[in-house]
Amino acid sequence: MTSPDCIFCRIAAGQIPATVVYQDEHVLSFRDIDPQAPMHVLVIPRRHVASLELASEADRYLLGSLLLGASAAARAEGFAQTGYRAVLNVGVDGGQAVPHVHVHVLGGRGLGWPPG
Repeated sequence: MTSPDCIFCRIAAGQIPATVVYQDEHVLSFRDIDPQAPMHVLVIPRRHVASLELASEADRYLLGSLLLGASAAARAEGFAQTGYRAVLNVGVDGGQAVPHVHVHVLGGRGLGWPPG
């Protein structure tokens, strides 16, 4: 299931170009076009789920695949060994800009705390 108006669904379908870092049958990882760290990758499910808040029990495997995809993307980009942050923004106040669940994988430098 995809949404024709969703930019991430269109990237997953190959209609919009992206620099792919990692992919499998469930997720696609690509470099963010507006990186917030030296290394910034987005991991999206190939199936459209608008938000973590709208995910259901049926999405359990898909959500696990997102986190495994984040780890695979960090390894593919070469920053897994030094550490990285995996962030999932939810809703407008949480900073979610695209209504398609996704994980930001940030690395390549020390990341401070608190993040917001």
